[in-house]
Amino acid sequence: MFSLFERLIAYRYLRSPRQEGFISVIAGFSFVGIALGVATLIIVMSVMNGFRQELLTRIIGMNGHITIQSVNGPLMDFDALAAKARTVSGVKSVLPVVAQQAMVMFRSQARGAYVHGIRADDLKTRDIIVNNMKAGGLESFGKSDDPTRPSDSVIMGRRLAESLGLRIGDRFNLVSPEGNVTAFGTMPRQKSVTLVGVFEVGFHEYDKTVIFMPLDTAQSFFKVGQGGSQGGAQRGNWGASVLEVFVDDPDKVGEYGFILQHTLGNQVVITDWQHISASFFQVVQVERNVMFIILTLIILIAAFNIVSGLIMLVKDKMRDIAIMRTMGATRGAIMRIFFLTGATIGVMGTLTGVAGGLAFALNIETIRRWLERLLDMELFNAEIYFLTQMPCKVDGGDVTATVLMALGLSFLATIYPSWRAARLDPVEALRQ
Repeated sequence: MFSLFERLIAYRYLRSPRQEGFISVIAGFSFVGIALGVATLIIVMSVMNGFRQELLTRIIGMNGHITIQSVNGPLMDFDALAAKARTVSGVKSVLPVVAQQAMVMFRSQARGAYVHGIRADDLKTRDIIVNNMKAGGLESFGKSDDPTRPSDSVIMGRRLAESLGLRIGDRFNLVSPEGNVTAFGTMPRQKSVTLVGVFEVGFHEYDKTVIFMPLDTAQSFFKVGQGGSQGGAQRGNWGASVLEVFVDDPDKVGEYGFILQHTLGNQVVITDWQHISASFFQVVQVERNVMFIILTLIILIAAFNIVSGLIMLVKDKMRDIAIMRTMGATRGAIMRIFFLTGATIGVMGTLTGVAGGLAFALNIETIRRWLERLLDMELFNAEIYFLTQMPCKVDGGDVTATVLMALGLSFLATIYPSWRAARLDPVEALRQ
């Protein structure tokens, strides 16, 4: 496409001599602007993708892809409903759960918590918990020395345990917001439990508030179901708050939900993670789109610098253009020379930006920690951003879109100056 003559001239124009230093400065700023714009865009898009991926993994990993609730009250026939739900193709598991709020009291401290009652075997299928145990373990979870009594073992998030000063083996009290009615009035319902494990999933809200308790213990303590008001239900007659369903493809929960509703009937209400967390993920997506538009302006400004630099170069090289034209160079050759000059700046800036952006994005957590030590300040507060580590996920589609957009703007920026150089009249140029 480009002859050796055209490449040689374009290369010489990129290496302007000292008297044309101002043009070199403009070209340098254009190169730096494109490189910074591309690198920043890749880094920001990777961080936004990482945020979405990490939040999605933790939210649906803790709460399930689909939630099944009863139209009125708790699910009393939850095992039968779970068995029917498992017959749906694509459903991996269905777990009965008791979900209630409680107050954690240890010594002179108290914290609010969200208690999940779940069977020990079901909890062991949740990789997000099993793979993130920081102390203790799940071996004692759900086990009781007295077969006639529910287990009093629980596990909780690391930040909740640290805020209360709890260690493995410590006993503490759980207080239910619903009390027991006695002759002396309503008394708070309390239960002494033992901490047997501490987990850290990396999602601040879960690590600070969630407690897992054996299902039968939670049913008895919170009186979920038939004994909720009378207090006289026998063990085994309790209900469950919800059924948490995990499917093969979380992005198709709408289709699974429709099939489950048809299978289970109108006695249940089915919701999925896309509806529960819709506003949250919409905010993340809007921020991602806005940041893409804003950072694209950096590359656009750099492209305008290419335009101004090439226009000044054309004006400075008018006599050279006239001489080349009189020696036989065609208008197309002149246009390709200046197009190649400007495009080289765009291509080199884009490649440099891609390399720098990928290197920064892939090591962003290490860089964050280094900057925090250097500046002696916290740059990523877990309580604000929900996560304990800076997330990053490099998406090939985003990188490709960034590269194509940067190259496209760079090539477009060279068209007008190149066309103006090709239209130059050699006679008029030599007269000046």
